[in-house]
Amino acid sequence: MLTSGTMSIDPSDTNDGTDHGASQLLARGAADDVCADRRIVAAIDDFFVDDQARLDDRVRAALGEALTGLTGVIEAELRQYAGRLLVGRDDPELANRVISDPPCVHRALSRAGLLRDGELMRELLARVRQEILGEALAPVAPDDPDTPSFVARLVGDPDGVTATAATALLAADARRRAGIEPGAVPRSDLPAELHHRLVWWATAAIRLAMPPSPALDRALTEAALRSLAAHDEGDRLEAAAMRLASALGAQPHELPGFLIESLGDRRVALFVALLAQAMGFSYGLARDIVLDPVADRLWLVLRALGLDRAAVAAIGLALCEADPRRDVEGFADQLDSILAVSPDAARTALASLSLHPDFREAILLLAKGQPR
Repeated sequence: MLTSGTMSIDPSDTNDGTDHGASQLLARGAADDVCADRRIVAAIDDFFVDDQARLDDRVRAALGEALTGLTGVIEAELRQYAGRLLVGRDDPELANRVISDPPCVHRALSRAGLLRDGELMRELLARVRQEILGEALAPVAPDDPDTPSFVARLVGDPDGVTATAATALLAADARRRAGIEPGAVPRSDLPAELHHRLVWWATAAIRLAMPPSPALDRALTEAALRSLAAHDEGDRLEAAAMRLASALGAQPHELPGFLIESLGDRRVALFVALLAQAMGFSYGLARDIVLDPVADRLWLVLRALGLDRAAVAAIGLALCEADPRRDVEGFADQLDSILAVSPDAARTALASLSLHPDFREAILLLAKGQPR
């Protein structure tokens, strides 16, 4: 037998813990045939992902943090309020367990495959990429150093609607940034439908992690309904940006300057909202177009809006310098071709993007199934 502190090789040293570990190993080994096959399939899928579509380490890490943060904040809210209800109902033991049990929601949803939800992942991926792009944009100082930045000037605009909308944008942006800083408590400022989905998934995960109890069910249900009632989609950064773009009502001669200044101010949300407002697109569609490293649709949008060479060049250069997925030399070579597209031709090419979202989605689904 080996001495204390080293691994024993004496078969007589087995105990209940060892037997339990052996049982777990047997169970995992028996089940791992399927799991091993899934790992191989995932590795093959990953190998064939186009380099341009592959997530870089920063985006992957930020996406993981966003998922963990969202599930964590929803779970914490549900547990705290359900615990308060149970204390008030003279069930302190159950309340203490609800509040103090270790977090389980993120792991449960991940195991169930629910975090692979397409709409949720599209939203979070776009949000992460929008934030990373904003951080990477080179800030452009006004010609006059005493001149405030673009949005700061709008806060002081004589028009009250514009000033209020600009103030709301700054507040929403501050909340979003606070939620992604290390150690900060994130907010679930998701679109209402996604928030609704996550709240009930989280409620179910907590419920399944504890012994069945009618009192627990009632408390968790009330906590979930409270979270849903308190969620205001209008507080989201994206909604605030759209309200400001609407308040500005940029005229054709103003739009190029507003777009360039919003990028110089590192306000990607406002840049997206200005394009969406001008084209009659949803925020989500305009965001997809802006964040796509294959920028053909973006160049067509800029030409559909009548932007000239200087404006297209300024926007294209700013985005290329901020996003390593974009080819600045390729953009320079393409600039003449972009400007050769007339606004009318660009609008015609983009006509399908203005269809009703459900109609457009149906067309995309059918197109994906067509043989090439």
